[in-house]
Amino acid sequence: MRYYPAALALTLFCAVSASVGNGAVTAPSPRALALQEQGRAALAAGQVQSAIDAFESALAIDPAYTALYLDLAHAARKDGMQGKAIHYYRLVLTRDPNNYAAISGEGEALAEKGALEKARRNLAQLKSLCGDGCTETRALSDKLTATPAVPVLTAEAATPDASVTVKN
Repeated sequence: MRYYPAALALTLFCAVSASVGNGAVTAPSPRALALQEQGRAALAAGQVQSAIDAFESALAIDPAYTALYLDLAHAARKDGMQGKAIHYYRLVLTRDPNNYAAISGEGEALAEKGALEKARRNLAQLKSLCGDGCTETRALSDKLTATPAVPVLTAEAATPDASVTVKN
């Protein structure tokens, strides 16, 4: 019992120093930045898989660099993999819940998948955070107006033919 106050103080000191060290934001690695630029150039040239490879290599070097997840999400959307893009956008949103680019990108990917109601929620969130004049808000709003409403096929609408044919 006589060591309890000392142990408590030492534990508190370790917890505070560990949280301060992990909370510091560091500059991205120069190698990761070079790979990011290489990936952006490949994406601009239409080489989506090369861009994804470069972005993933950069993430292996610097997994704390959040902008790489946004680039990966953008490349995944260009590759037609909206589900994967949504995953990357949500990883960014767990780190920074108010990242306008991630909210807008996720909304656009949701709209491309046909989840228009969820995309409208992202639009409402963007409007509350940055208003109607924000570029991300306008981009998502334009995407929602350009995306046609695709009817969802229900199980009742696709009933199989119940007739049985017998082959002789």
